[in-house]
Amino acid sequence: MHVDLPKKLYYNIGEVAKAFGVKTSLIRFWDSEFSILKPKKNAKGNRKFTQEDIKNLKLIYHLVKEQGYTLEGAKTYLKTNKGKSLTNFDIICKLESIKHQLIKIKSQI
Repeated sequence: MHVDLPKKLYYNIGEVAKAFGVKTSLIRFWDSEFSILKPKKNAKGNRKFTQEDIKNLKLIYHLVKEQGYTLEGAKTYLKTNKGKSLTNFDIICKLESIKHQLIKIKSQI
């Protein structure tokens, strides 16, 4: 899954939800369910997501929405495979990003 977000330090929950094509309530729910998500909160309590949070959200989205894991299954997967298969996921993300860039270049030709 390619998420098209501008390069910034922090993203608000609306930007993140729009980039993933989901509702903000799902992002809030995943924030409460998965301990790897740790968005910063400002004085008003608004969540501010970092690049690391976006990377973790991509992984959660991949497991739950694309691979069909249950929430408990995804939590178990994340605990048991902390660093092993995450590198495979990183490679897949980079390849999808390259594919997206090539498609963009092709459309400009």
